[in-house]
Amino acid sequence: MPEFSDTIIRLFDGLEKREATGEGGLLTGSDPSAFDVSDPLRLWIIQVGVIIMMAQLLSLGLGRMKQPKVIAEVLGGILLGPTAFGRIPGFTQHIFPSQSLPYLSLVANIGLCLFLFIVGLEIDASVIKRNARMSVIVSLAGMALPFGLGSALSIPLYHQFVDPSVQFTYFMLFTGVAYSITAFPVLCRILTELKLLDTTVGIIVLSAGVGNDVVGWTLLALSVALVNAGSGLTALWVLLSCVAFTIFLLLVVKRAMLWLARATGSTNDGPTMFYMTVVMILLWACAFFTDSVGVNAIFGAFLAGIIVPREGGLAIALTEKLEDMVTIVFLPLYFTYSGLNTNLGLLDDGITWAFTIAIICLAFLGKFGGCTIASRLSGFSWREASTIGALMSCKGLVELIVLNVGLSAGILSQKVFSMFVLEALTLTFMTTPLVTALYPPERRVIATSGGAPPQIRDEEGDADKKSLVNEEQPWRYRFTVVLDKLEHMPSIMALTQLARPPVPDFSSLTTAVSMSAASDPAPLKYKMPEVSISALRLIELSDRPSAVMKSSTTDTLIHTDPLLGIFRMFGELNDLLVSTSLTIVPHDDLAYNVVDHAKRNASQLILLPWLPPCAGTAETSEGATPRREKLDHNPFEAIFGTSRDKSTSTVHSQFVRGVFAQSRTDVALFVDPGNHINTCAGTGGSYHVFFPFFGGPDDRLALEFVVQLCANPKINATVIENTPIERPLTAHSDIKADTDFLALPHQHGLTTSSIVGFPDTVYGQPNTEMRMQSETADSITWSRYAGRNLSDSDIPGPLRVALSRINFTNLASPVPLHAAIQRASMCQRVLVVAGRSKRLAVENHHAELKDLVEEYRVVGHEVTSKTIGDVATAFMVSGCATAMVVLQAANVGLE
Repeated sequence: MPEFSDTIIRLFDGLEKREATGEGGLLTGSDPSAFDVSDPLRLWIIQVGVIIMMAQLLSLGLGRMKQPKVIAEVLGGILLGPTAFGRIPGFTQHIFPSQSLPYLSLVANIGLCLFLFIVGLEIDASVIKRNARMSVIVSLAGMALPFGLGSALSIPLYHQFVDPSVQFTYFMLFTGVAYSITAFPVLCRILTELKLLDTTVGIIVLSAGVGNDVVGWTLLALSVALVNAGSGLTALWVLLSCVAFTIFLLLVVKRAMLWLARATGSTNDGPTMFYMTVVMILLWACAFFTDSVGVNAIFGAFLAGIIVPREGGLAIALTEKLEDMVTIVFLPLYFTYSGLNTNLGLLDDGITWAFTIAIICLAFLGKFGGCTIASRLSGFSWREASTIGALMSCKGLVELIVLNVGLSAGILSQKVFSMFVLEALTLTFMTTPLVTALYPPERRVIATSGGAPPQIRDEEGDADKKSLVNEEQPWRYRFTVVLDKLEHMPSIMALTQLARPPVPDFSSLTTAVSMSAASDPAPLKYKMPEVSISALRLIELSDRPSAVMKSSTTDTLIHTDPLLGIFRMFGELNDLLVSTSLTIVPHDDLAYNVVDHAKRNASQLILLPWLPPCAGTAETSEGATPRREKLDHNPFEAIFGTSRDKSTSTVHSQFVRGVFAQSRTDVALFVDPGNHINTCAGTGGSYHVFFPFFGGPDDRLALEFVVQLCANPKINATVIENTPIERPLTAHSDIKADTDFLALPHQHGLTTSSIVGFPDTVYGQPNTEMRMQSETADSITWSRYAGRNLSDSDIPGPLRVALSRINFTNLASPVPLHAAIQRASMCQRVLVVAGRSKRLAVENHHAELKDLVEEYRVVGHEVTSKTIGDVATAFMVSGCATAMVVLQAANVGLE
């Protein structure tokens, strides 16, 4: 019963009779939804539009519940079928008439073959080899017990719901296979989204899932062969033919494909056009062979995916070529075609619902119980073992494919088919919340390499590794560096070089201070700690299968990622100790991962890059310092959002604000206005740092950062303290000017995907005691650095040298931002340092910033202001800064 081949032949017979019809279309009054066998394209386009829109709408809501997209696609197909929309009079007759279903089925099966090819690409045999013993035990236990329970349940199901003309052995075989299968693609997605791939549980589940998938497809192929063969001898010949074909592919064709990939350079630069053509021919040739010998075409496509070489990320590159069309168009078509055969309205009596509940409970108990017991016997704790059982009970689309094969073969009736579809949906829906409850982040065990004992992930952080920054230890030396995009690499390397504490050079101290101070033993007693940089490579997890494949190969990707390679070389050239890590998470979790990584590594400062929306919008002559011209925007861009760079920067600014809001670690943000002037020290020439001190925790941190910068002999600084004069507005008088604030900073999930609202961060209103404490801290910090006598012998040598390069002054002006900008404009190659000042700020600069925006004719500064604060935005608007560093102190003690 080669369904795929029969459908193609039948459709081509119909196309031979095609005539030139529909010349006028709508203009002649014809119904565009009317089906015409000689011109089925118009109705097919309508069907595709309805199916895709339904799947996307459902995925929006279910995605918020952390459910995989397959739930939305399957549910959308069921709703478009006789269960819901099919009950609307005329809907099925106009949108899904019975005459059009063969065409829909053909396209759906083409997409299914492509999807099974991608599933084959996802399977990596090396995953099983690394954890062979445990994965085999869990996989076999997770198939044997469910198969037995499914076979037992098939007896009453057969007598109650199945036509006697169907052989019981065939029905029992399909029921057992449906029970024992695990949805490997959906499982990979869940493991990635829940960040379990680096845990011992995730590694074992991934390995067992691969083995389960291979054995499950083999059993399904055997089942189809038995059903399609008229006798046992014929089935044996079909099975032997498939085995011989598989061996030929694995031993001969696989080696030939690897040789061809290397010969064409596909393993280095991605698949060439010629290699892609060969792969597509191989895919359809394998599908044709398995369909012709009596096994479904999807098995040939699956085998074709398995034999594609994995060298050089070739399998991932091939997946990226195909995945969008498959996941957006083809898979929803297949699930809709499946949903048209699903009628939950047939579950209309008590006995039917009793069997449906029994199917769901036994399917879960079989998978959960078998895998849990096997994991527990393998040495896992009960919590870990139960998590493995919950993950392995995920069914997803793989069971739906099995059920559709059984339905098309006539083994399953429509009622039994609907009962099993509901079971697959329920178990897949249960997986994510159940795993979240059983295996919370604080109880997860991180897998280690080299036989080292596993480590429990400590959410409280390693506080014992942190060193407080004080007068005797003025430098921050433990950094978390965020690497996300190639265009941010110059900025992050410049910031890392700037933030690096100075290397003690005691010979230079004698020339920097007097002989009496140089002879003081304080410099000799000062011990510079070793600088530690933890580079975190962030990759956004998208809905694409290739992203999931990358997340399962992070141990390889961390050594081949170009951004990490660039930063490693940067560390070697500058004699910096760099440790690297890589994480692939959804966009909404990017900020939390940065904060969590900094906490676990006991970092003292998070280094972030940012290109503001106005960066690079105008051309300037080489060597010139851009001024207000580069910030003059087309007002229509702010209205219609036509600037691509602005949109990209706005999305990235949401991530930056999320880090600011959630971080319990000090944060430094390097802002590149787009001047592309090298700001790294050590490349020749001097650099001037300008810092306006207004007060507050962020400005106190910024002052300490400026002192650390000036320990570099090629950097000097000007620090001005503003003295307020007759300001009409009091601090925080318009704290409610922005109405679309985020939640408190210590709450997870503060990043948002909304671009239109430009959300900001907000902190709790400070009381009088907090404000007085902050003002006292401002005075102490200012006097510690600005009021020191450099001839005092109790000042550590490096601190004395740094303070000698800083000019501390006072500035009294009713318009402090204008005055500060005027003072900074006098300097060349100026690096502006500013506090973000969103919390406990002494002054309110909203009114003056508004005047500056009107003066410099800038449009759309809201994103910049809500990201870096009013003071830094004022310098951005004026265009006087070569680069900027915006700092925010750790968000502690706010509750």
